[in-house]
Amino acid sequence: MFKKAIFIILATFTTTLFGQKQDSLSIKNGIDNPSLLATHHFGIFNSRINSNFKLKASKNKTFSFNYTSGNTFHPYVESYFPKDPEVREQSSNVIWYHRNFYFVDQETTPADYMNIVVDAVIKEFRATLNIPITKRQEIGITLRSYLITKGKYPFSIFTNDETIEWFHSNIAGGEDPFGRRYYGLNKVNFEYLDRNGNTLKFENNDFFIGGIELSHYYYPKLSLNNKNNIYINLGSHLGINTSKYNPSLDFGISANLVKHLPLKNKYQLNFGLGANVLRKNLIKFSDDAIDLGNNPYIGTFEANTEVTKFTKKRHYNSLGFNFQLQTRYNKKEEAGYYNLRGKWQEINGGWYNGVATLYNTLSTWSFIYTYGHSKYKLSLFFKEDFVINNAPDFQTGIHLKVPVFK
Repeated sequence: MFKKAIFIILATFTTTLFGQKQDSLSIKNGIDNPSLLATHHFGIFNSRINSNFKLKASKNKTFSFNYTSGNTFHPYVESYFPKDPEVREQSSNVIWYHRNFYFVDQETTPADYMNIVVDAVIKEFRATLNIPITKRQEIGITLRSYLITKGKYPFSIFTNDETIEWFHSNIAGGEDPFGRRYYGLNKVNFEYLDRNGNTLKFENNDFFIGGIELSHYYYPKLSLNNKNNIYINLGSHLGINTSKYNPSLDFGISANLVKHLPLKNKYQLNFGLGANVLRKNLIKFSDDAIDLGNNPYIGTFEANTEVTKFTKKRHYNSLGFNFQLQTRYNKKEEAGYYNLRGKWQEINGGWYNGVATLYNTLSTWSFIYTYGHSKYKLSLFFKEDFVINNAPDFQTGIHLKVPVFK
């Protein structure tokens, strides 16, 4: 059923793109915001919500393709979650790296157990068809897929291990601060055993279809629009996850605000704020789905500033800076009593990140350059995790939007 649906969507994209006469893009409609979603090793299995910083619904149908590549590195780490309230209380009074929990068996020392190792460059391919349905409403249909790779040249120039370690060694961060060289560069080691005993494992060049996403946006008419150049849109989102690891349905809502400032000398400035929340796995299609975080909700806050300069031909160049904050994948209270085991004696640091970051709020900064033409828009971006959660460490991408034929 899923394969048939995917085939129909791809056929629709192809027919729409090449079947009729081309239409021009609206040259500028708010902030150009490509998909900046992280290639997180849990997040890729669920639909997530991109902020929408447009001022109004598009006049024409558009097709966009978004490619992104992110480097994730987490050494092997184990975690025990004691079930006994007294043991949990004892652990909560000790800083996490001094906790000593000795598991014997489930009768004498009941505990949940998980282990994880992630060393790969994860690539996402996202194709979206955007269709206006009224003057103030539009829908988007997205198909997303993923490729797990070693990240070798020339396909991962900026996100492979060698480039990142060169940066650490010569510019910032210090010589191999997280043990990539110790475990070997440009390798795939991606295995996860969840607390229910289910296993997820990837090899080099493994590919899977992540799912289909449907989004609806409404752009209300407000007095703010004319008086203060403030624009708001509201979104509802439905995601069908099609991979064998997490066949399920997600639902979410979003709200976005843009302040538009026309300036002199063919410049304009836009400020955007966005917030959304997603209910993961609202409906599960399998009892054997992998546990990809026991926090049922993913919330995101996003802020974007963009400056644009128009050319004499009314094309434009824009630079954007984006800050994104996402809630944790696991429930915060578990961090008060979990017990982590790893090869901390053998590497410099970060051995605990594979589990610990599941309990952290994730924050990233992105830099976006866009060239806008009447027939297409092209964006290039890179994304950095300055908190060093390595989820992923560094991410780059390219986004192309073209008009769709009437």
